[in-house]
Amino acid sequence: MTASQSPRPDRPRHSLKAARFTESVIREMTRLALAHGAINLAQGFPNFPAPAEIKRAAQEAIARDVNQYAITWGAKSLRDRIVERARKTQGLALDPEREITICCGATEAMMSAMMAIVNPGDEVVVFEPFYENYGPDAILSGATPRFVKLHPPDWTFDPSELAAAFSPATKAIILNTPNNPTGKVFTREELETIRDLAIHHDAFVITDEIYEYMVYDGARHISPATLDGMRERSIVINGLSKTYSVTGWRVGWCIAPPETTAAIRKVHDFLTVGAAAPLQEAGAVALGFPESYYETLAAEYRARRDRLLGILEGAGFRCFRPRGTYYIMTDISAFGFPDDVAFARYLVEKIGIAAVPGSSFYNNPADGSRQLRFAFCKTEETFRAAAERLTRLSRA
Repeated sequence: MTASQSPRPDRPRHSLKAARFTESVIREMTRLALAHGAINLAQGFPNFPAPAEIKRAAQEAIARDVNQYAITWGAKSLRDRIVERARKTQGLALDPEREITICCGATEAMMSAMMAIVNPGDEVVVFEPFYENYGPDAILSGATPRFVKLHPPDWTFDPSELAAAFSPATKAIILNTPNNPTGKVFTREELETIRDLAIHHDAFVITDEIYEYMVYDGARHISPATLDGMRERSIVINGLSKTYSVTGWRVGWCIAPPETTAAIRKVHDFLTVGAAAPLQEAGAVALGFPESYYETLAAEYRARRDRLLGILEGAGFRCFRPRGTYYIMTDISAFGFPDDVAFARYLVEKIGIAAVPGSSFYNNPADGSRQLRFAFCKTEETFRAAAERLTRLSRA
């Protein structure tokens, strides 16, 4: 046998799981934006500074030599502040010792939660369009995803379609509210429909609430964990990234009942050991910001939303007005391109604007072939430059 020959030619060299999904399209659009000098309205990171107080708190923690491992499930100062915020915003009473796990970003929190509850043969219900990590998360944890459509323009779901997606094999449903990419904020009535199905099928509800403070036009964020009957089957995912403009810090957390938290902590420990210790201390400071911080955050993002809506509509996009997050989904039918990928490449290469092809948010790419997502977590200077470049865009 030569060195190039395999003793097991019938055995795949790489994981079959990894073959079932692609690399992140969102991050790919950022790479294309850099390559073409385009304005990045694709990836959801602010291009303005994080609050001075949170940066100073991180610097001070490092100077105090908070540079070794924190407790695996998270610094007590941060867990205690999460308890305070949950009580203040949602009326939840949490045990910081048994119900909170600090992770390396909300992404790892979601993966730890999935791996902690999913067994081979389980199914996970996912609303689509979905944040592109959720499908791969289900696959990597060993579950089979079952997709349920959110229907534009209001991104509502059909209760009968949702009910049909549940089965005896359903272990969980993943919910993102406020929702990326649509900007939908789920109503209490919708959440109660989801709650009733979860209870009937003895399933978890895993809720990504990373955009909880970014709600507009009278919308209100409601955590499913607050609904009757949901405390023991809710897993809440959140983090510092969006609220405090520190997407590169990768500090997130997972809130779950004690028995589930114990399983999550074991998975988390062997995935990453723990999140960065000085950044956890800075996060504890940030979560203590006054309510005026969160009110200003929402008001400023509402103004940014309205600014980008005006720019996009003026350029010929049909926009779905978001009531939460910092994204705008658009319909690109007016421009006459064969699909979203072709149009996105034209925009980044010829117009100098990067957006995310809508197909990346769907199980069947054809379902998003007439959509693009834009991010408005940007400065006024960026908006002015984007508006100028989009004047070169003509409709079919």
